Amino acid sequence: MLKDNLNTIALFGGSFDPPHLGHKTIVEEALKVLDVHKLVVVPTFLNPFKHDSHFTTDERFKFSKELFSSFENVIVDDFEINEKKPTATVETLKNFQKTYDVRYIIIGADNLENIEKWKEFEYLNTQITWVIATRPGYEIQSDKLRSFKLLTVDVDLSSTEIRNKITKESLYMSINELSVQDRAERIVSFLDDKKADELEVFNLDGIDYIAERVVIANAISSKHAAALADQLKIEFKPLGEEFFHIDESDDWVVVDLGDILIHLMTSEARQTYSMEEFLAELSAGKFASK
Repeated sequence: MLKDNLNTIALFGGSFDPPHLGHKTIVEEALKVLDVHKLVVVPTFLNPFKHDSHFTTDERFKFSKELFSSFENVIVDDFEINEKKPTATVETLKNFQKTYDVRYIIIGADNLENIEKWKEFEYLNTQITWVIATRPGYEIQSDKLRSFKLLTVDVDLSSTEIRNKITKESLYMSINELSVQDRAERIVSFLDDKKADELEVFNLDGIDYIAERVVIANAISSKHAAALADQLKIEFKPLGEEFFHIDESDDWVVVDLGDILIHLMTSEARQTYSMEEFLAELSAGKFASK
């Protein structure tokens, strides 16, 4: 069959250990900018540069199928898993070239440093256009690549951090799949990891107030509070959280998610304004209208 008659595809391989919303964001952005019929996600049996994986091959394949199930033009393929051995990207490319016109291979910016060490890199480099998903902290070293496109992705792509933060059941849950309490607890866990202190969540269900949950956390300084607000946006906007407003003052940042309010305060401001005392009395119904 002539190459011109084949469906065009992009390949997106990786350990997906686990697959998460960072991966989903890459796929969403790739489908916007790449002229392809299909995007094929290929979980590895075992990454050639790793000794093991956290989740089993069956789990990683199942999670990947579930994560990408809403995309009509995305296929999750078990070619490398069925090989039952570490499979080089060039072998995967040659396999899919039998039935598709493979135009692109999607990789993370962290792969660029040693990409010339990949098996048959010169062949790969002549066959496809590289699509590089940007990643904070990694420079785009493109001098080795014949042809490439940049995919701007403002999401932490670390599967290691994802594994440490959330359970298998919530690996890729959007806000529509979690209760407001679960979302508040996820935010508290994140802030705790980022060195916020004295974290409290106030449940205001049934109270005539502007939010259902209020999270209060101490920040080390006003600069730390502002940084925490920025990190919250980077982490949770891809999960579906809508950041309606972020209000900053010298010692206090308020993040408005609609049904959740987050107060990031210096300890001095927290003592001055006694927010938790007010919220405790509010949640107890002290200010209920008669």
